[in-house]
Amino acid sequence: MANRICVSMMDEMDEPVWFEKVEGFVQTVMGKFGFDGQEISVMFCDNECIQQLNQDYRNIDAPTDVLSFESDGEYTDETGTWKLAGDIAISIPMIKENADYFGTTQNDELKRLLVHGVLHLNGYDHGEEHIEQGKAPECEMLVKQEELLAQLKEKVIIG
Repeated sequence: MANRICVSMMDEMDEPVWFEKVEGFVQTVMGKFGFDGQEISVMFCDNECIQQLNQDYRNIDAPTDVLSFESDGEYTDETGTWKLAGDIAISIPMIKENADYFGTTQNDELKRLLVHGVLHLNGYDHGEEHIEQGKAPECEMLVKQEELLAQLKEKVIIG
């Protein structure tokens, strides 16, 4: 069984040219981690939307780059039983902001946010540690994230 990935855009936003490549990349990520029979949604939005989500769910009144909302439900259909892993929200403006800050490409930053979100949906957490420029991560989640990103260096979403 594979995984189901539902990718969407905030209603007021136009789909970027790379939009249709996201599902395949997320499938690859989930496969690399051995996740199977899971369903997730990925929503792209603006800073105002993600700031509101951050306020509503984390009590932080500021935009952020990626949020993950775990779910523990499941359902069965004609193809089998699916675990509802949850939802990922990514701010499109933060992709560029982060890429500029980290001195990387928007492609690499989008891949980082997607991998980060998938890991959170599958029970990983990094506590107070975050990726810092010039510093190797220490916690298991961020180490896994960086190892997988190195394996997927040649994958292109934003080209």
